[in-house]
Formats: sequence, structure tokens, C-alpha cells
Amino acid sequence: MSDSPADLVITGCTVLVHDERERIGFEEDAAIVVRDGVVELVTSAAAVADRAAAERLDARGQVALPGLVNCHTHAPMVALRGLAEDLPTEEWFNDVVWPVESNLTVRDVELGALLACAEMIRGGVTCFADHYFSMDAVASVVAECGMRAHLGEAYFSSQGPQGREKSLEFALRHRGGADGRITTALAPHAPYTVDDADLAATAEHAREHRLPVHIHASENRDQTDASLARHGVTPIEVLGRTGILDTDVLLAHGSGIIERDLPVLAGAAGRTAVATAPRGYLKFAWPTTTPVRALHDIGIPVGLATDGAASNNSLDVWESMALTALIQKSTTGDPRWLTSRQALHHATLQSARAVGLGETVGSIAPGRRADIVLVDLTGPHTQPVHDLAATLVHSARSSDVRTTIVDGRILMRDRELLTIDVPAVVAELGERLPALVDRSHGKRIQNYYT
Repeated sequence: MSDSPADLVITGCTVLVHDERERIGFEEDAAIVVRDGVVELVTSAAAVADRAAAERLDARGQVALPGLVNCHTHAPMVALRGLAEDLPTEEWFNDVVWPVESNLTVRDVELGALLACAEMIRGGVTCFADHYFSMDAVASVVAECGMRAHLGEAYFSSQGPQGREKSLEFALRHRGGADGRITTALAPHAPYTVDDADLAATAEHAREHRLPVHIHASENRDQTDASLARHGVTPIEVLGRTGILDTDVLLAHGSGIIERDLPVLAGAAGRTAVATAPRGYLKFAWPTTTPVRALHDIGIPVGLATDGAASNNSLDVWESMALTALIQKSTTGDPRWLTSRQALHHATLQSARAVGLGETVGSIAPGRRADIVLVDLTGPHTQPVHDLAATLVHSARSSDVRTTIVDGRILMRDRELLTIDVPAVVAELGERLPALVDRSHGKRIQNYYT
């Protein structure tokens, strides 16, 4: 440890830590020393009482957690929050969302991304995996607001070869952007909108350029049943035969994964992960949810996600954590699964692994990037604390996050956002909404027909 002044010292907090077996524990009256965007030391508050630092944060009564990762979202879709309500999936896509998305301009995407990043920063999310259109604008927002992001330019086969090539060009151009805070992926939309030839070409691009793939797959049981009826294979098997599973791949949702998919996933040559966004599944009344326990048993990490706010109405990963734990208890019929500590593992290291950052973020330890959130547990709804893990998962809320730090930079201090002017964003977005939501043209960017 250097004796020169640190960039940031956080003192007096309880720190969530992982032991050598990745079991979660808590160190009380602790301190975190940050230098050059990296955690230099986790120690006792007393040990750094006289340590010089450019900035010190007194975090007594607060818990320091690794910043949350939203493993699958469409950030600009906050502009559509509440627009398509109480609809089945097919009508949601075909009658509202895809007609409206045909109106999207680059500025709409930029404003939506700004509003989404503000919401996520305030909810303790330090990194998000985004899969959308006009992603140059999202990359610009990430650079401006200070978050970390894993970005992919989505494409459909209906766009022709240029859609696939644009996704590759985006990934290559922005890889390592925003001072290293941006990682990138190839982003075919889904097996039902991207044909086998494009999937195979994407897999080849991924291998050649060492890029991961982020794709919707087996989102719900209807998609799996339709694929079996039409093609005799599941969407997961399609990804296997086209080579996508030979790459590092992040599968969004997977609530339609069935028993025959498990050996396919277990035998995948690449690093495979699944992102679960349970609130949307409940809202669409899907009959099944992401099979977290079955995926756990074959060693596949499941990261927490929200999907876009057009379906989820929220970018609250805190809520995704609690719902994942509760729904797993209900669907397995076992109150011992998922425990609060298991839920916190999904929210931290598993989510970091899902987006390919398992060696970089996901824990507060020397050498890790300093992506840290401070959570205030002094409110009446979080007292008394008998089991700190349970308090964090089932009692605390995203609004209890007081401070959000990415790469050692404070993006929100004591609930004050420091990098985004929310009133200005909301005002301009409001002016643009009539043109954005107009569906009188009768067009849509795609048809949902699985």
C-alpha cells in the first residue's frame, strides 16, 4: 500500500465481502481505500483514521456493496414506460412497441438513455448490458455520465446483411471506450428474428474478433413450443447448431428453457450466462420463469436484469433481486432456495460474470475496479437488523442507496446526482413524446411471430 494520499477513503461502513469460496460475509466498522479507480485496500476504519485522501466519505450506518449490474436492458425504452400496458406479448410488440420504435430518432435514444442512466445510478446500478438501436448515442451517454456498460447494436435479419455488419462495426469501434468502462458484444435480436445463416455468421465474427454475443433466447415457453413445432428444435438448440454457443454468450430471459436444453447449455464451448428479469414475466403472465436452480446445477451463472422499462416499468435491479429470490422459492416449492446470501451472490459476482466482467467488478477487494454503492440502513423499514443479508434483499429498497461510485468517481452523493441534469432531460423528452408515440403511420420495425 502506498503512503501517498489516496483518491478516496470510505470509512465506518459495513462492507460486503466474498471469501475464497465466494461465500458472502460482512466486515463491520470497515474502510475502503481507492486509488486510480481501483480498490487498494479493505481494512478497519481505525487503520485509516489518519490516512490522507483527496476525498473522504463517512459511511457510518451504511453498507458498502459492489455496484449492481443490470445484465439485460434496453435503456432508451424508458421513453415508452407505461405506454403498452396489460397486453399479451404478441400485441405488446405488434400493436404498440414495434410501431412506436419505427419513429425513434437518435435524439430520442440519447434522451432515453440519459433518463435510464439517472434512474440506474440512483438505484445503485453501476453497470448495465444494453441491447438496442442507435447505440452510438448510448455509448456517448455512458461516456458522459460515468457509468460502466456492456453495449451491443441489435439487428434483425429483415435488415439484410448490413444489420449484422453494423452490429460488428459498432462492437469493434466502441470496445474499450469511455476510458475502458465500455465493453461490447454482437447483438442479434433473437432466433425468431435472426435466421440461421446470420446467426452462424455472427458466431464466426465473434470467434474471429474475440467478441461475446448478447441475444434474447427462449424468452418464454411459447417461443420454445413454436420452435419445436416448426423446426423440431428449441431456440437453445438453434444456438447450438449455428455456433453461437461456441462463443461467450449472454442469453436474455430463458424462461422457456426446458429439460432437453440443459445438456446443450452444459456442453457449450463458450462462457454461457443467462440474465433473468422476473418482473416482466409476471406482468406478461408467462407460465414459467428462468430455471435458476437447474442452471445453477450445471454451473451457468444467472445475472439479474430488468429488461426495458416498456415491459418492466422500472430499471430497479434491487427489485429484481428480491423477486428472483421469492419466485424461486415459489416455483421450486422450497423456502430454503434462494437464500438471501444466494440472491446477493447473483446480484454481485454472478451478474459481473454474466456480462464478462467477473475478474473486474462484482466484489469489493484489492485490485477490483472501485464500483461501489453505499446503502443507508438506518430507516425504520430496515431496523432492527437480525440478518444483514435478509435486510438487504427483502427490506432495503433502491431508494436506500445514498452514494454511487464507478471507477472511484462519485456519480451520486447523498442522493444528489452529479453527472446528469434530470429536469432538462425530462423537459426535452416530454416535448418529443407526441411524435415518438404516434402510430397513425401503420408501420412497425418487425413482426412478432415466433
